[in-house]
Amino acid sequence: MEMKQPEMMNREDGGEHEKEQESQENGRLVADSIAEKGQKTCSGPGQVSNGYPSTSPQSPRDGAGAGTDRGSTPGTFRTLVVQQTSLDPPRETWSKKMDFLLSVIGYAVDLGNVWRFPYICYQNGGGAFLLPYLLMAVFGGVPLFYMELALGQFHRSGCISIWKHICPIFKGIGFAICIIALYIAFYYNTIMAWALYYLLSSFRATLPWTTCTNQWNTPNCTQYLSTDLNVSWTDNSISPAEEFYIRQVLQVHLSPGLHQLGWVSWQLALCLLFIFTVVYFSIWKGVKTSGKVVWVTATFPYLVLLILLIRGATLPGAWRGVVFYLKPDWGKLLTTTVWLDAAAQIFFSLGPGFGVLLAFASYNPFHNNCYKDALITSSVNCLTSFLSGFVIFTVLGYMAEMRQQRVETVAKDAGPSLLFIIYAEAIANMPAATFFAIIFFLMIIMLGLDSTFAGLEGVITAMLDEFPHLLARRREWFVLGLVCVCYLGALSTLTYGGAFVVKLFEEYATGPAVITVVFLEVIAVSWFYGTTRFCNDVQLMLGFAPGVFWRVCWVAICPCFLLFIIGSFLAFPPEVRLFDYLYPFWTTVLGYCIGVSSFICVPSYMVYHLVTTKGTFKQRLLKSITPEAPGSSGPQRDTIVITNAV
Repeated sequence: MEMKQPEMMNREDGGEHEKEQESQENGRLVADSIAEKGQKTCSGPGQVSNGYPSTSPQSPRDGAGAGTDRGSTPGTFRTLVVQQTSLDPPRETWSKKMDFLLSVIGYAVDLGNVWRFPYICYQNGGGAFLLPYLLMAVFGGVPLFYMELALGQFHRSGCISIWKHICPIFKGIGFAICIIALYIAFYYNTIMAWALYYLLSSFRATLPWTTCTNQWNTPNCTQYLSTDLNVSWTDNSISPAEEFYIRQVLQVHLSPGLHQLGWVSWQLALCLLFIFTVVYFSIWKGVKTSGKVVWVTATFPYLVLLILLIRGATLPGAWRGVVFYLKPDWGKLLTTTVWLDAAAQIFFSLGPGFGVLLAFASYNPFHNNCYKDALITSSVNCLTSFLSGFVIFTVLGYMAEMRQQRVETVAKDAGPSLLFIIYAEAIANMPAATFFAIIFFLMIIMLGLDSTFAGLEGVITAMLDEFPHLLARRREWFVLGLVCVCYLGALSTLTYGGAFVVKLFEEYATGPAVITVVFLEVIAVSWFYGTTRFCNDVQLMLGFAPGVFWRVCWVAICPCFLLFIIGSFLAFPPEVRLFDYLYPFWTTVLGYCIGVSSFICVPSYMVYHLVTTKGTFKQRLLKSITPEAPGSSGPQRDTIVITNAV
């Protein structure tokens, strides 16, 4: 047990003396002046309000005063009080600060940065879109990002157990976050399985999506290369890349819609099994192992993006794509859609509300500068999105030049189709196509792996912190069970109509539910827990309190920011379409049911907490919104008193 040498105090003096206290998670040694039997000890400067240790002195005086004897003479008898707070092992921490930063960057920078931001940017006014995007980031996204990092680091808990320290009645938010994370795991990893299928198909001299002589091709398939000057592109033409994606990888032509999904594709099932195997062995031991894996998975995509940017800039017609990407259309700023898309993009890009930032920050040292971390990681995320736009649109300009079409005609595909059809086709027409295909699809897999590591770690940390005696020593088995559940839940996305399921989950299962959850989280922290108390917590960790800007954002701007997105979702429900399939009305009802199935945990737990709490209704309500005292539900302390110690 690590112990700090106590300050000796004179037993014979009846007056009150100062004492020095250093709290450790697995034990502490408290020295106190005991004038008579039964005298109580007081908290010293080394003890912080959340019950966790202050790993460094709070002031120079505290550090210098340790081990000194004020007002006592050598040889005087003292009394030492040893309090053993827990026999459990200390909480795991990151091996290096860079492990944490790369994990957060890898989580925030995902597939959406590569395809969603460029598409939304050109669709909403090009360069003019950057103005609402930056405003929404400064006043909405970054404050939420900072708040979650600070909460997780101070309370050192996952997204479920943290609420007993903030506002117990809102504990259902944690369970809702875990269900949302499972829904994401059901469909998000399937996109990586598609990328793995492409990667395995790339290890050949001629890429299979460059020819029209395969068994899956149709008479409308139009084969052309940059050297085929006699080939004309018509409205009925279908590229071999599009047919490979739709008819060979997804095989959606074998499913009429969500009402008849068809059989599971065994090729994709094996690809997804491999993906989940990699995920399991990356996170099964905790952040000590995942923190090492992200050194590859978080940095390799940037190397590939740089290579593709340089290659794309040298292609003919690349300038057309860049101009289309950045040419501002200031008139679109007067429309509500642009501001809605900017708010939604920055929110889903930074990713507050998924429990990941709470989990990652909970493994930080108590005095880690999470303020600087929030600014660095959010800036890297936004710059990556902007850089990805150049990587995508230089290639789209090249495709438009080759087809003799306008850039907007080429860029009509959104979502994963932009990567698996348009970009894959452009790569196939480049020199050294095999090399570029391999590194591109490796990049897609690694972008997805980082986010999967983070999403599942958020669930794992939440459950282990909530049920430590049941799961703490069985982490490997719990992670194995969680991965198996995710794989079984993803089987519906591996069917012939699996792409329709992926789109349904993406539109309804996560978006509105997680935004509503984050809205309640901000309300609970800012209005119930209190901004003043939260800022005091931050000051205790960092040595300085958040300024007026952050306080105003947390109290007023962020709730309005989130309400704006929620209201827009309700007022303008999206028309969901994939390829030629228009989702019928019953699928919309099904989608909303999936979304409500996670959010229902919040009101359900509120009712449960009020019913099970003792006292009158007023007492129950007051207790439900009052944070629990530190250590009130923690382990019992065993006290050992050593008398007559010199």
